[in-house]
Parts: sequence; C-alpha cells; structure tokens
Amino acid sequence: MWRRLGVLDWIRIGLLGLGLAFVATGLLPLRDATESVERIGPLLVFLVGIIVLAELTKEAQVFDAIAARMAVLGRGDYAALFLLCTAFASFVTIFLNLDTTAVLLTPVMLALAPKARIAALPLAMTTIWLANTASLLLPVSNLTNLLGMAKIGLNAQEFAARMWAPQIASILVTMAFLWVFYWRRGERRDLRYTPPVLEPVADRVLFGAASAGCLLFIGALLLKVEVGIAAAGAALIVVAAFLVRDRARLTWSLVPWQLLIFVTGLFLVVPTLSRYGLADMMMWLLGAERDPYRTAAVGAGLSNVINNLPAYTAVEAVIPPGERDQLLALLAGTNVGPVVTPWASLATLLWFESCRRHDVRVPMARFLLTGTGLAVTGVLATVWALTVTT
Repeated sequence: MWRRLGVLDWIRIGLLGLGLAFVATGLLPLRDATESVERIGPLLVFLVGIIVLAELTKEAQVFDAIAARMAVLGRGDYAALFLLCTAFASFVTIFLNLDTTAVLLTPVMLALAPKARIAALPLAMTTIWLANTASLLLPVSNLTNLLGMAKIGLNAQEFAARMWAPQIASILVTMAFLWVFYWRRGERRDLRYTPPVLEPVADRVLFGAASAGCLLFIGALLLKVEVGIAAAGAALIVVAAFLVRDRARLTWSLVPWQLLIFVTGLFLVVPTLSRYGLADMMMWLLGAERDPYRTAAVGAGLSNVINNLPAYTAVEAVIPPGERDQLLALLAGTNVGPVVTPWASLATLLWFESCRRHDVRVPMARFLLTGTGLAVTGVLATVWALTVTT
C-alpha cells in the first residue's frame, strides 16, 4: 500500500503527523485540539457519505447517461451543448459538492469527447472552473461553506437566500470566460459535433438506486435534514443496492481517507500557527475597515498561494462571529478565487490528475492567464452581488 501513495498523499499524512506533534508537545493545548476535532466531526461524516454516494453513482453509469443524453440533446450545436454542460456541472457542484464535479464528472466528460468528436479541453475547463465558482449556493457545495456555517449563523435555506445572487453572478462570469477562451469557434475550430450513439446502462437496478439516492439527498437538504445524516442515508441506500447486485465494487478505496486526514491535520496545524503569529498576520492583511472586497481578495490570494481550505481557516479565525457579511465575502474569495494555480483547491489538484490519466494536455500559461482573469472578475462580481443584496 505504501508504494501506491503519491506525493499529495504523503503531504496529507505529514500534515496530520505535524498536527499530532503539536498536540503532543503542548504547542496546541489538548482542550483546543479536542474542540477543533469536535467541530469537524459532522463534516467528516458528510465527506464520507457524499463521496461514497458520488463514486457509486458514477459506477452505476448515472453521470455517463446524463452526459451522453446532453450531447444528443444538443444535436451537434456547440452553443446548445455549452449551455447544457455548464448547467450540468453547476447542478452537480451545487448539490453534490465541488469534488464530485472535479473527480467524477471530469472523467465522464473526457470519455464523452472522443465519442462525439468534441475537443476535450473545453469540457475539462468547464468542469474545473464551475467546480469552484458554482460552489457558493449551499453549505454542501464546498467544504469551506460547511466550515463556516456555525460562525455565520445561518441554516441551509437562509444561506442559500443570502448567496443566490452572488452564485448567479459567479456562474455568469464563468460562462463568459469559458465561451470566449475555450468554447467559441475560433478556439474549438469545429463548426458542429457528432452526437454519440446512446448505449444502454449495464444494470438498471443499480442505475435506479443511485438515481434515487441522489434525489433523496437533494430532497433531504430541502427538508432541512442535517447534511451528514442526509449524505449518509442516501449513501446507505446505494451501498445496499450494490451489496445485492455487485458486491465486488464495494471496496475500502471508496472511503476518502486522504480528505479525512487532510482536514483533521488542517484543524490541528492552523489553530497552532494562529497562536504563534499567524492570527496577527491575517488581521494585518484584512485591515481594520472590514471591507468585503479586501476580505475576498485576501481569501482568493491566499487560496492560490497555499490552498483554499487552510486559507479560509486561517482568515476565518480572526473575523468576529457577528461580521456575517465579511465571512460571506471571505467565502466568495476562497470559493470563486482558487482558479489560478494548480494547487489552489483540492478539486483542482484532483482534476489535473484526471486530465493526465486521460492524456488531455492543459497549456499551463493559458490556464494561469485565463484563470487570473476569471478570479479577478469573478470575485469582484460576486462580492458586488453580495453587497447590493445585503
């Protein structure tokens, strides 16, 4: 097993080891460490549930069927396919988490490309940009949202009511950048594409169970069920179906242990660093005015330097609980902004690996330049929408 671990896996293990060392040496008091772990307990339950649900939904060919039918529905028209793909990627991100879009939807879209003779890069960029920029609307859309819910003091419905306008703004800006830099004819070259031939799903029972599990999860969110319970319940339905129909697919690799140890280590390391100078640096960066644009810019900038999860955790620690608008502006920066560097979010790291496995070349200079434009424009538009709807 140790030989199969990649560089990112060792970084995650090292982060957890560093956090445990901080606790063992007293640099982080045991009481503070316990409070941090208790805070993320429900998040870890949610992560396991949603990733298992998404992985098995992909194995049941639900995503494949939807993607193929989108291509058929587009009837060879790139503009129609563009609208369908952006809607699909946004929907998956909003309701099933950005990592689902980056990790599971990306291979589906890339597999569709040769079948319909579609350029792969526009499809790939659609998934990764919208995995980040469409993750504002619901707490489940992004782990940063879940991390901030207790301090923000809103339930899921109140959060959505506050973030619908920023979410629309960020998606529209993303769509504009996608079309101009990756989808328009001058970039894709082809006038039309060839709709693929629809293939039957391998197991209709698994397909139905996975579809029902996803719908149940979405319905549970609308009924204000706690996200961890909703994700775990939906995942159990699909797991039960696979136990009956295809038990061999149920392996320990479904459990996202990498994410679990990364998040746990993060919530031991960042509080320790905050005790020894990090908090003072964050307060200096934010300034005394509590300006939402500056807050979002700090969140976006730090995300592209050190990753959005530690960036959000470090900045959130110095924002008072009563500053709800500033916390929401921080989310705008750490969710919409991490589209410049390959390590800005976990989703982007996983997306690059998926592109590599599918032999899709991502021009790095183009990725950085277009991502910078999207980050600046998207964050500004998102914060503007947040402030005008306050």
